[in-house]
Amino acid sequence: MKNRAKYYIVEASALPEVFLKVAEAKRLLSTGEATTVNDATKMTDISRSAFYKYRDAIMPFQNRTVAQVITFQLLLHDAPGALSGILNLLANYGANIQTINSILPTNSCAVVTISADTSELNIALEDLLHNLAQAPHVIKAEVLAG
Repeated sequence: MKNRAKYYIVEASALPEVFLKVAEAKRLLSTGEATTVNDATKMTDISRSAFYKYRDAIMPFQNRTVAQVITFQLLLHDAPGALSGILNLLANYGANIQTINSILPTNSCAVVTISADTSELNIALEDLLHNLAQAPHVIKAEVLAG
């Protein structure tokens, strides 16, 4: 019977540098910043053999228990820049946008639903909601879920 793989969660600072570079090379490939393994290994200053040796053994841990995804529902005036203003406001407070859904405007108003990871917010959620409600072109802002 084959031994089952064992997995550990280890703080990045305790890992050998080559593991971190392999993880970065994988990220570069997945985002398209590097188009080939050769490009990714050159960008991270590791050998291709090191990349191939460790590529299946290292991956970043996405702690979804820490993430706090909140879904906001907004009623906006149909005006140029209304949505981009909201997105900038959320970004400035540290929210990471996950999804955006918008219904075609009727009667010069649009319903927009935005889900955002708020685990890195630099403002209280209540204050963020208040600021969203006070933003230009916003008729109504509320938390739908989260």
